[in-house]
Amino acid sequence: MKTLSILYVEDNKELRDTLGDMLEGPGRAVVAVATGEAALAAWQSGASDLLVTDISLPGMSGTDLARILLAKNPAQWVVLGSGYGYGDHLATLGPNVRALPKPFELEQLEALLVEINAALSPP
Repeated sequence: MKTLSILYVEDNKELRDTLGDMLEGPGRAVVAVATGEAALAAWQSGASDLLVTDISLPGMSGTDLARILLAKNPAQWVVLGSGYGYGDHLATLGPNVRALPKPFELEQLEALLVEINAALSPP
C-alpha cells in the first residue's frame, strides 16, 4: 500500500500541531508548515499527494497556494479549510479540490482522506 503524503498548512501553531498529529497514521506521512510560502518550498522539494490548507494564511493565501500547485500539477489533490462559504468558486479550481468547512468533525476529515487515498490507489 502506498504511503499518502500530506502537506498540511495552518498558521495557528496549536491547531497545526494537534491536527498534524491527527493526520498521521498508518500509510500516511505528514509535513506541517505555517505559511503558504513554506508549503510551496516543501512541495517543490518533494511533491505531496495531498495539500490540506487553511484558506486564511499570512502572506500567500491557501487558495493562491492551491492555484499555484494545481497549475504545476492539475492532478494535485487539495482540501481547503475555511470558516467562510465557498459558493461556486471551488468548482473552478478543479476536480480534485474539496472543501472542509470549519469547524469540522474529525470524521469529516477522515472521510475525505479515505476518498482521496482510494482515488490515488491503483485498482
